[in-house]
Amino acid sequence: MLSISNVSAGYGSFRALFGVSLEVKAGESVAVIGPNGAGKTTLLRAISKLIDLTGGEVTMEGRSLRQVAPHKVIATGIAHVPENRRLFPRLTVEENLKMGSFPVSSRTRFPEKRKFVFDLFPRLEERRNQLAGTLSGGEQQMCAIGRALMSGPKLLLLDEPSAGLAPVVVQSIMQMVKRICAEGYTVLIVEQNIRQVLKVVDRAYLLETGRIKSSGTAAELLASAEIRKAYLGI
Repeated sequence: MLSISNVSAGYGSFRALFGVSLEVKAGESVAVIGPNGAGKTTLLRAISKLIDLTGGEVTMEGRSLRQVAPHKVIATGIAHVPENRRLFPRLTVEENLKMGSFPVSSRTRFPEKRKFVFDLFPRLEERRNQLAGTLSGGEQQMCAIGRALMSGPKLLLLDEPSAGLAPVVVQSIMQMVKRICAEGYTVLIVEQNIRQVLKVVDRAYLLETGRIKSSGTAAELLASAEIRKAYLGI
């Protein structure tokens, strides 16, 4: 579904990614793990066309995204849940969900998609008329994921969904990610909480200083002595 080939990207003169290649097949859940500053967020921003590539190619279902305008990426089937949620704080939960169904192809399916999101996140239905800016951190993350799902994406990009959340909330969010995957969505998630994310994905890539250092199934990476020592404290 998604193919990233020899991608390089950065900000001005600063280069954050160096020849990164990976793929995500339809129906898979894939994580990009690694330390803070490794380039994980930059990778998702490059896929979503929020920054330009300086080299390489990103294709979605065989179609190059090089000439796709940033505001049209969602029409290719990609929905991005950004770091720090980026909700509309002065809009209600339901109004945020409506913003997620803004694409013309999604508007007529709003009731259906809203029901799916409320079934997935019952707390959001309880808070549907509450301003998003007054929600707890975990509730805001639910709302951000729900907003992305409203467009009916083929590929869901999740950027550090556990960031800033209490451990018990992190576990809840990861279980929700697992359920989204079970519903048939294809997911690419970047995450620093390696122990938790490797429990819910099929495969993972380790990104360090802008380069892919290793890859494998979640079980293989959890069992890796290098990763256990460097990232899990084992």
